Amino acid sequence: MSDRVLKVLAVSGSRNEKSVTRIVIREIAEQLKVPGIQVDVLDFFNEPLELFNPDTAYSSPLFPALKKRVEEADVLILGTPDYHGSISSALKSFLDHFWHEFAGKLFASVVASNEKGLTVTDQIRTVARQCYAWTMPYGISFAEKEDIQSGVVSSDSLKRRVAMLVRDISVYGRVIAEQRLLDLNGNDAGFMARYRKV
Repeated sequence: MSDRVLKVLAVSGSRNEKSVTRIVIREIAEQLKVPGIQVDVLDFFNEPLELFNPDTAYSSPLFPALKKRVEEADVLILGTPDYHGSISSALKSFLDHFWHEFAGKLFASVVASNEKGLTVTDQIRTVARQCYAWTMPYGISFAEKEDIQSGVVSSDSLKRRVAMLVRDISVYGRVIAEQRLLDLNGNDAGFMARYRKV
């Protein structure tokens, strides 16, 4: 493995001022801030993103900076509330803005849900598959009243799941990022060959 820094983009896909999704995303981001890992938090409460419109989105003056953040990321942690068994409109709009930028990268899902967030996690996996990205083999879900107290992660079970995700992102995120670079810079066949810059 090289000494290359692993870059993580942690996305809080909630516009709610008192979002519990934000609490958990920020906890994960803080735990990932160790030597060798660089974490960028994208919070749609502080950085609102307009509803995706293919006619105007790419000409927005805000788009180039956002695109650069996504392109630089090796891992994307996607946090969302469970709205009627689906991802938030804020997160969906973010995902709609990109395609090739996700290829070969690792996605991890974090879902605030009273129903385990299974369909939401499956939707994130579907987006990842369509964009040729990888996903963690599990997602984190949590319930506000059970796992969050006074604005912090409080339950032992959620603390263990967060610790597991942090560890696995730091390990598998590196493995996938290294192979992605090798594939982009190599000559072998494989799904990343189509993304090589000629």
